[in-house]
Amino acid sequence: MNIESAAINILKRGVELDTKKRYTEALVCYQEGLQILVDKIKGEIDETSRSYLRKKVEEYMNRAECIKKLVSKQKEIGQFHEQVHIENDSTGHSYKTLFGRFLDEDVQFVIIEDPYIRSFHQCQNFLRVCELLVKSCDKLKHIELLTSKDNKSNKDQSNWLKNISIDLLKYNVQLIVKFSETLHDRQIILSSGWIVKIGRGLDFYKATENKFCLGMHDLDLRPCHETTVDILHSKNIKQSYG
Repeated sequence: MNIESAAINILKRGVELDTKKRYTEALVCYQEGLQILVDKIKGEIDETSRSYLRKKVEEYMNRAECIKKLVSKQKEIGQFHEQVHIENDSTGHSYKTLFGRFLDEDVQFVIIEDPYIRSFHQCQNFLRVCELLVKSCDKLKHIELLTSKDNKSNKDQSNWLKNISIDLLKYNVQLIVKFSETLHDRQIILSSGWIVKIGRGLDFYKATENKFCLGMHDLDLRPCHETTVDILHSKNIKQSYG
């Protein structure tokens, strides 16, 4: 596959997501595809090809700008809502793929509400999210976890979360853990205003068949349980939680 074909495939994926009203995902595809085409134009000698590529760039750039304005307007009036349906046994749904595009220098704190961060694999999932946050959010100051206590192995849960807390401090990020026995809803709240609600919480990946199969570490390759992801935006996050 040549560079131009790769760009067109990415842009077509953007159109597909655009049609499904998954605008923020579509925007990522448009931006990635456009960058490839722009780089291609710089090295293209044939004027006919350059003209064709410029036309494509203009076409998709105009659509990307329209999406930016649409998302901005929906955020401003508090009506932004994007939904992703994860089908049973589907792949390609790592935490980074699902909400990594919202993680940037605007995120100063994150609140994760999930009643099931208790068992070993659930705490491992939480650790993966912490790793993603630390790598993506340069100005992150603290992570707050609201979950429930594991009455069967409370000591293990406490030790795992304590170890994560100690390591986060190496990156100047504080972990605040709170417990609730009545918590049911699951959501990830970013100080920048984005809210990610995953129906099953962080625990929507299926167990691997063994320790040496694809998907063990790369969650984009891990089959998932069926669930729905709703992405919202609120202008009042910092006032409500800051």
